[in-house]
Amino acid sequence: VQLQACGGGLVQAGGSLRLSCAASGRTVRSSTVTWFRQAPGKARGFVSAIHSNGSTSYADSVKGRFTISRDSAKNSVSLQMNSLKSEDTAVYYCAAANGRLITSQLSRAGAYDYWGQGTQVTVSS
Repeated sequence: VQLQACGGGLVQAGGSLRLSCAASGRTVRSSTVTWFRQAPGKARGFVSAIHSNGSTSYADSVKGRFTISRDSAKNSVSLQMNSLKSEDTAVYYCAAANGRLITSQLSRAGAYDYWGQGTQVTVSS
């Protein structure tokens, strides 16, 4: 299984970006797919997840600004990021777990079976 993340870039504060995580070797519909991010000098942190049943979870810091969605035809998961802030600057990673994760597991990197490479998001203030 391979995950490929793309869509990062440089944007001004208040702007938008859309990240995409394309999967091969496994359907995203049967996985929990999660976006993490890691800022310089900080630990990797949970951003948002979409479960196999379509339910979604968000970190408090991105609720109302970010939207995670799934495109089964493209076998991909996207993260629409609006109203970006400088504190959203980080490398964003997508990860997938074979089964459904409970809420307490979502933020644990060890709960995931597959990881994509990171994509850099830089928000200028």
